[in-house]
Amino acid sequence: MVEPLSTALVTGGTRGIGRTVANALARQGYQVYFTYVSRPELAREVCAEIEEAGGRAESFQLDASDWDAAADFFKSEIKDKVRLDVLVNNAGITKDGLLVRMKREQWEQVLNVNLTGSFICLQQAAKIMMKQRYGRIINITSVVGQMGNAGQANYAASKAGMIGLTKSAALELAPRGITVNAVAPGFIETDMTTALTDEVRAKYLENIPAGALGSARDIASAITFLASPETGYITGQVLGVNGGLYL
Repeated sequence: MVEPLSTALVTGGTRGIGRTVANALARQGYQVYFTYVSRPELAREVCAEIEEAGGRAESFQLDASDWDAAADFFKSEIKDKVRLDVLVNNAGITKDGLLVRMKREQWEQVLNVNLTGSFICLQQAAKIMMKQRYGRIINITSVVGQMGNAGQANYAASKAGMIGLTKSAALELAPRGITVNAVAPGFIETDMTTALTDEVRAKYLENIPAGALGSARDIASAITFLASPETGYITGQVLGVNGGLYL
């Protein structure tokens, strides 16, 4: 009987941190599954990158915040087809605005994608991992979920919620050999931060002891560490990758 392939699932794997993480996990020997919502051409690019480097990858169009669609995805593409060893809950969006002007849809969209989507995927992955009595779940939160950020009440709330989700899930799943941890990036060079004005960027840099924004590789290194089989006694933790930014 052929053993199912050891697989890592990354949500939101076509850009920025997600794309870098997908490539990093492939280099660790995992077959990488990743999801995306739009722009299938980017998904094809990521698959090509991984395969050209000798890895295996497959992409799936999925809105992780859709309960039924996510459940169907895990049932049809994951359960009994591959060995799901790693889940990285990375998919996330921003809809910034001052809280007194924030529209209901801005609040709900961010919470639905960032927090509810992470819960749904964690729940579905946990059901599979509990049977195999092994798993590594890593949630991507944010430094703003720890310290807040003006103009991002919705985003900060969603990321703070992910920390609570991480700690609660860790307590429930530890007896089954499943670890649940979070990585909290500081200000990282991504599509989101390239849109910052020079003035805003300079203000952020003043508060970062390392004196620079981080890179997606910094986050990927933390994730591959927590995804390792050797980290079985680390769970319920929030690993800050922020250049010393603690306000």
